[in-house]
Amino acid sequence: MTTSTQTPVDTWEMVFAHRIYRREFRILPGIIRAVADGDRARSELVGAHLHRIAQALHHHHEAEDDLLWPIMLQRVISPDAEIVLRMESQHERLEGLLKRVDELNTDWRATAAAQVRDDLADVLAQASSALDEHLSDEERDLLPLVPGNVSHEEWDALNTRARNGMAAKNPKTALVLFGFAIEDATPLEKQRIMADLPAPLRLVWRLLGRRMFVKARDELRHG
Repeated sequence: MTTSTQTPVDTWEMVFAHRIYRREFRILPGIIRAVADGDRARSELVGAHLHRIAQALHHHHEAEDDLLWPIMLQRVISPDAEIVLRMESQHERLEGLLKRVDELNTDWRATAAAQVRDDLADVLAQASSALDEHLSDEERDLLPLVPGNVSHEEWDALNTRARNGMAAKNPKTALVLFGFAIEDATPLEKQRIMADLPAPLRLVWRLLGRRMFVKARDELRHG
């Protein structure tokens, strides 16, 4: 266990990040099923968004696999160690589902075929259910073990790695993803998140980013 006299690690950002994955995995199966057979423009738009969110979740889990579970297994004892092992097992199950989602999504974006569309929506719904179970377990059972077992430096490294998974090389895509990430944020959460952004990025978000996000969100969900 850590012996730092600092205030305990605050895991709020992890719980906040979970919301985008819960929400998008929950609503995307319905959006996918509504796409007409053969509508390749629509399958590409929806499929591209799904790919970005699924990849971000994959990177989020990789960060935990590499930077959190090993630390926790070194510092907690049974029965708490069994919680960490459960997290690892749930990640493995989700990784299998995400791999299948990626395969089907690649095919659907190229063909917009109805059967592939329906198979993708079904597997994604399974992944959504497994994800909800995992994140609920993590928030209830694992995160309370973090303060006192993980240092601020270790937690900051994990958060930085996880945030990088939401990054995008294209500035427009990065702004849109940021909008999706903060869509359900409370006023206090938005204040904390915006305070961490460099001033030029806050300006770009206010002048351009918010409007770009709203357009992309409406095209995705109501197009």
